[in-house]
Amino acid sequence: MQLIASIVFTAFLFAWTFCYAIFFVLACSLLPFRYRFVLARLWARVLLKALKWTCRLDFQVEGAQRLPSGNHIALWKHSSSWETIAMTVVFPRQVWVLKRELLWVPVVGWGIRQLHAIAIDRRSGHSAVSQVVAQGRERLAEGDWIIVFPEGTRMPQGETRRYGVSGALLAAETGKLIVPVAHNAGRYWPRRGLLKKPGTIRVVIGEPVSAAGRDIRALNREIQEWIEATVATLQT
Repeated sequence: MQLIASIVFTAFLFAWTFCYAIFFVLACSLLPFRYRFVLARLWARVLLKALKWTCRLDFQVEGAQRLPSGNHIALWKHSSSWETIAMTVVFPRQVWVLKRELLWVPVVGWGIRQLHAIAIDRRSGHSAVSQVVAQGRERLAEGDWIIVFPEGTRMPQGETRRYGVSGALLAAETGKLIVPVAHNAGRYWPRRGLLKKPGTIRVVIGEPVSAAGRDIRALNREIQEWIEATVATLQT
């Protein structure tokens, strides 16, 4: 039954996203960004409700009181497709750093463009970091949070890779804080997995970290160590 529920949800995910994207693109021609994000959050809320109803998979957030006032930079663990939906609901108005290939997806890519996403070519190395810093400055000045997946791609449960430095560098150059976010979504909605397991995904928001005067790579390692250690405790 869980497999059937997962198939039903996956079908709804694609159908809802495609149809909503058409409406969204049309609506964005009339709306400023702050209202566009309200519509994006509605898209995500519907999906999370559908996930709970079909697959009995819910979530809870711990540490929401740690979110600082203003807009800053959040570094999220990336192990599932779930967080790409949930982050829209968990954090305030935001833009995302993502691979530019997503902009080429018919209809959906058009919608992503309307949300001021920072689309980068992951193969361009230092140029990609420069893109994040340059565009991130603009988005921060507009009052948006910046959401970064420092691993650059979804990692299987229990695995990681060296975190990219773009988020930490952006924080250092703008005086913004880094907010680390750990979760165990990969346990319930595995990377490239169709089956969604029932349960409650736990999201833990860490203490904000200042990048001022810090060595960027050392800071990045500190953030990675906290996120990965927290994820490990959530898997038990």
